[in-house]
Amino acid sequence: MKKILLIFCVSGLIISCGTSSKSNTSSIKKSKTKIVDPSEYASTITSEELKTMLFKYASDEFEGRETGEKGQKMAVEYLKEQYKAMEISTPLGGDDYFQEVPLVKQKTATAKLSVNRKTFNSFDHHIVLSVSESIDISVDDIIYVGSGIDTDNYSDYAKVDVKGKFVLVKSGEPKDGDGNYVTSGTSEETKWSSGRQSISSKRDAAKEHGAKGMLLMDSALFPRYALSFKRRAESGASGRLSLKSNEAGMVLIMINEDLGKALNPSILEDDESKVIEIKMNLAIENKSEAVTSENVVAFIKGSEKPDEIVVISAHLDHEGIKNGEVYNGADDDGSGTIALLEIAEAFKMAEKAGSGPKRSILFLHVTGEEKGLLGSRHYTDNDPIFPLANTVADLNIDMIGRIDPKRKEDTRNYVYLIGSDKLSTELHNISEDVNTKYTNIELDYTYNDENDPNRFYYRSDHYNFAKNNVPVIFYFNGTHDDYHKPSDTPDKIEYDLLENRTRLVFHTAWEVANRAERIVVDKATE
Repeated sequence: MKKILLIFCVSGLIISCGTSSKSNTSSIKKSKTKIVDPSEYASTITSEELKTMLFKYASDEFEGRETGEKGQKMAVEYLKEQYKAMEISTPLGGDDYFQEVPLVKQKTATAKLSVNRKTFNSFDHHIVLSVSESIDISVDDIIYVGSGIDTDNYSDYAKVDVKGKFVLVKSGEPKDGDGNYVTSGTSEETKWSSGRQSISSKRDAAKEHGAKGMLLMDSALFPRYALSFKRRAESGASGRLSLKSNEAGMVLIMINEDLGKALNPSILEDDESKVIEIKMNLAIENKSEAVTSENVVAFIKGSEKPDEIVVISAHLDHEGIKNGEVYNGADDDGSGTIALLEIAEAFKMAEKAGSGPKRSILFLHVTGEEKGLLGSRHYTDNDPIFPLANTVADLNIDMIGRIDPKRKEDTRNYVYLIGSDKLSTELHNISEDVNTKYTNIELDYTYNDENDPNRFYYRSDHYNFAKNNVPVIFYFNGTHDDYHKPSDTPDKIEYDLLENRTRLVFHTAWEVANRAERIVVDKATE
């Protein structure tokens, strides 16, 4: 009965105060749809805080943050403690902010190789370019595949089955009767024609067809490669770091012309793929060492679209110590690392104030960038914490604390943007609009040119997202005289520029994370 009376009373009140009710309803609607000005949170990104953190992060104490070494371990612990202090959680659960990145430190492998009982020596006749495990095998045949080319209009693999076999390949690319390359129909060299790119292209083709190993005869490159590999083997020095694979990789051996002719006497003039019956014995000792490194990951969950992820990335590593000198890497990429921390703090403040991002934000500090984008490649190719299909964009910060010496002093308020328009027109437009509204930086697209000889688009961690059709922006100040030198120290950073550039990234991330619809990918690649 009391409920009924209460309902009637409330009803009467609503009728008698209709105007007030409408006003209340309207105010509720307004509160739900209010537009938050991110400038309040962007203002917490200050040159003073950036400077304090960077002088710590790029100090000698961190020993240049060499991938897998003591300094890098100190760096990841520092980043973890910063996120814990900001009360920003990890997507991995509990206290685990580290995504393990399994690496292999390559050491020069030597091989024992014989053909029809004739011995051929390491460095004189052959060098092992890559091997994932020690092997000791004998084969009764190999598959000759000419130049090892595999395209839609020309394939050396069309008439042979190479699965589980060793293939013999020669360098170069055949030409037609008019002197044009067979794959392009022009006189311009292709990725198959020469150099390191041809090696990787032919390796990938053989691997795709299931070959166990490839013997590549390259008379032009062999002398230079052999000398380098021999010196490294004699010194005992380690080679490059690479991602560890859970699968046995394909063996890749470069050979000289003498060995090539021993395997196929007509190799120079012969382009016809075929099976060659031959007795080959091969034993390789893999001397590589396992190395563990870490990406650091932190996470703010979206309030409305938590399954859609905006990634903001920067690489945490640098060159370490060389000849007793610490390579501090203040700009490369201490500036990006510290910028990412400040951006994370701004988003966290917004969340605490009830204005957290609608989409989730992943703060991703990747390792091994200097070693070949290893940490980001592990994230995208091996262990994406969140599905790439759900990843809206990657905003990647790599060197934003200095001025390109090629620029004039009166144009110091700039930043190079790379990749913003390559996959999403909408992302590019958002970036432009946000800059006009909040930061007023000159956005320079010099290095966004497809013909840029520096090829910066392919040289930082955003590329591993871009190759998977995730829209990207790469923020970059350009190189300078201290690039990859021990003189890249925090006292040379332009902290006012670092502040404004960091705010630009924050504002862009804010817009991408909070807009009603996910940005459109209108230029996806195959």
